Amino acid sequence: MAEEVDESRNVMPKLISFLSSLLHQVAESNDLSRPQKIISVFNGLSRPTISVESYLERIFKYANCSPSCYIVAYVYLDRFTQRQPALPINSFNVHRLLITSVMVSAKFMDDIYYNNAYYAKVGGISTAEMNFLEVDFLFGLGFHLNVTPNTFHTYCSYLQTEMMMMMQPQLNVAQESTFYNIARSSKLLYLSFNQDESSHQQQQQQQQQQQQHQLAV
Repeated sequence: MAEEVDESRNVMPKLISFLSSLLHQVAESNDLSRPQKIISVFNGLSRPTISVESYLERIFKYANCSPSCYIVAYVYLDRFTQRQPALPINSFNVHRLLITSVMVSAKFMDDIYYNNAYYAKVGGISTAEMNFLEVDFLFGLGFHLNVTPNTFHTYCSYLQTEMMMMMQPQLNVAQESTFYNIARSSKLLYLSFNQDESSHQQQQQQQQQQQQHQLAV
């Protein structure tokens, strides 16, 4: 189990880069084809100066959530946009949607996670705004947070296919199979594998304490 978690961690930089590129393309496409239709707490008055990739890397650095959280966050974003067609992902809301989806995913997936105030600091927003974003996101999802193992694997398969097409020259067979270790280390499949996660939880708690100290500095 520990080896699988370590391997899934190794593939995370490529996954973060891929998800960032995917969301950046979606945002730019919607900027051109579909102007904003409604006013939302997710929409900023201007485009953030930080890139989507740098923002997601910051979240990955400080949130310290499990690798599977990013897959589930993507599932949530997909569900959100399907249920809220008048609020497509664009350059004005993608950052807020990202920090909110990852936070909600961590709360659903992980036994140990940071509070809203911490995520607000990571995301560069106020705690009050983070609270509003969470509530709006949950209502936007219709509180449909459950992700079945089949759904999780479907999204893993889709993301791996897209990732391979985008990064084919850099990927090898070992890296391709490593992507699925994110699924194997997922809490969604914990009962199927009957693995003891206590040591991983202790390590995660220690890492979170270190990250919280670094962010405070």
